Amino acid sequence: MKDLKLDPRNDLRRAVVVAFASVLMALNIKTFVRTGGLYPGGVTGLTVLFQRIALQYFHVELPFSVVNILLNAFPVYVGFKFIGKKFTLLSCEMIVISAVLTDLIPTHPLTYDTLLIAIFGGLINGVVTTLCLRVNATTGGMDFISIYLSQKRGLDGFTIVLGFNAVVLLIAGYFFGWDKALYSIIYQYTTTQTLRLLYRNYQQETLFIVTDKWDEVRRAIYDTCQHGSTIWAAEGGYKEDWRNVVYSVVARSDVKRVTNVVRTIDPGAFINAIPTERITGRFYQEPKD
Repeated sequence: MKDLKLDPRNDLRRAVVVAFASVLMALNIKTFVRTGGLYPGGVTGLTVLFQRIALQYFHVELPFSVVNILLNAFPVYVGFKFIGKKFTLLSCEMIVISAVLTDLIPTHPLTYDTLLIAIFGGLINGVVTTLCLRVNATTGGMDFISIYLSQKRGLDGFTIVLGFNAVVLLIAGYFFGWDKALYSIIYQYTTTQTLRLLYRNYQQETLFIVTDKWDEVRRAIYDTCQHGSTIWAAEGGYKEDWRNVVYSVVARSDVKRVTNVVRTIDPGAFINAIPTERITGRFYQEPKD
């Protein structure tokens, strides 16, 4: 793993964004999650479940901060050792601030409608997660495990996280009623859809670029986002002349940059961008710092 490199201005900006996201996270837990009796995904959901089991069956009120930080200990170790030091430090900032504020901020319900709570709570959680990801951090917990499995082991980390969340909801449904578990699915689904709408780095698009300047275009794609290309020779159906097609898969967040660069090289290039559902094989992802 790379040594920790300091960039004071950028690091400060990232730390401020993470701190703001931490406050939003704590407010969301105390305003929506606690009021609705919901179970968020990941370690946060497991923390809430432990708290409710301890209170209901053992009459012990566990501090959210203590339980959450302890449960994040192993994922944080994975982050430091295998993912990135600065990435993990910023994620630790998120974990500690949000956990402590969750204990300090009083519960302040805005509504008691569980469906509204599930929808708007999930939306805020999606915004919080997006803010962290945009500054190369995470909300902690299973995010570390997911990134490790997908980037270092080539496994589908999303499936692991989905299975973990399903187990938490099954336990919660068994002990505290299935209605809250089912509303929690709406909460988690809203979070996922918000994240997909706002954060596109983990989504890909396939580019088909018909151009006479194929060599310059393929080099430009690599210089712009470090993705390779495949060149096809193709015959035009109208003029029956031969041209080259540059085929490449890039992150959806890079499509606009790549398109602008291609237009600069060849204003007459024909570009077709298609959403990519799934890829297998090697696909470059920028490493965490």
